[in-house]
Amino acid sequence: MDALTLFGLFAVTMMLVCYAAEDRSPWFILAFSAACALGSVYGFLQGAWPFGLVEAIWAVIAARRWLTRRGATSV
Repeated sequence: MDALTLFGLFAVTMMLVCYAAEDRSPWFILAFSAACALGSVYGFLQGAWPFGLVEAIWAVIAARRWLTRRGATSV
């Protein structure tokens, strides 16, 4: 396995773990967003730009969900 493949495996594994733990804390939603951003970087580095684009969109969606969830729990 080369370094790029390991990076992609790490990004996707973190996405899975953080997604599974989202109900435990809003911080897992933010971590999921960061993992999606890593997945996006992986996609672009690998040359699969559609994957990179979709993961970038997911990162933005998750970040917005974190902002709304964080606001709802702080009240």
